[in-house]
Amino acid sequence: MTALTIAQIILVMLLWAACFPLITAGLDLAPHLTFAAMRALLAGLTLTLLALALHRPLPKRLAHWVMVAVVGFGATSLGFLGMFHAAEFVSPGIATVIANTQPMLAAILASLILHERLTLNGKIGLLLGFIGILIIAAPQVVATGQQTYIFGVAYIILAALGVTISNVVIKRIAGQVDPLMAMGLQMLIGSIPLILIASGTEEPTAVTWSLTFVGILLALSLLGTALVYWLWFSVLEKTPLNGANAFSFLIPIFGLTIGALFFDETVGWTQLAGIILVILAVGLVCRHGTRSARGVAD
Repeated sequence: MTALTIAQIILVMLLWAACFPLITAGLDLAPHLTFAAMRALLAGLTLTLLALALHRPLPKRLAHWVMVAVVGFGATSLGFLGMFHAAEFVSPGIATVIANTQPMLAAILASLILHERLTLNGKIGLLLGFIGILIIAAPQVVATGQQTYIFGVAYIILAALGVTISNVVIKRIAGQVDPLMAMGLQMLIGSIPLILIASGTEEPTAVTWSLTFVGILLALSLLGTALVYWLWFSVLEKTPLNGANAFSFLIPIFGLTIGALFFDETVGWTQLAGIILVILAVGLVCRHGTRSARGVAD
């Protein structure tokens, strides 16, 4: 894994971490699924129009269209639905713990479908990463009430499963379709179920339009979605999924940093210990943490 690839992955994780406070702020100004559908639609239109302007090709095979649609349903429909609704029921601590089972779920699917195998370094790294996330999130997990806990857990698991499936499929089609076009199309396709559900269960006109909301929507759609997914697809064209996915353990660290810098949140010794474990975990997975079916370490 080159330094440039690592920098790309870290930027993706930083932008993903920045999405959480933006979503929280935006939920006070718009119905949940309406907000999610607007995010997906704007990001999808941006990438698709840019791809058309650059004369990027559409997917040529039916199988590629099917896989793009699966990515849209997993990453955008299920991922956004779970992410936006979970904010109603679950604290960020619990959400972080459950969402970060995603690299482990992806490792299982990558082994079965992509023939990527975790080495001992990789297995230890994933385990340490999850333990680190547990430590980081422990104060919020302990403080959370239980009455609506099950609903939040269900939504986060739904989002994690959707993202896991989509990551495996993205890796499968990487190098076979144009990244800009594929990611734009998947967001447009994934936005359709969100629009239909939002129109049937919410009042889309209840959006509080203001400069603040427009700024949040643009930042979330263009930087936290369109740019992120284009970068992520580009990374998976040249990097094993397990190796790249291990960096998702950095998201809570970036989240804590953003909270400390902009929201006066404090970071205790417990969280610092978790951060050290997570950094160690990512290093283990990156350093010969996966191997192909032929046994070659990546």
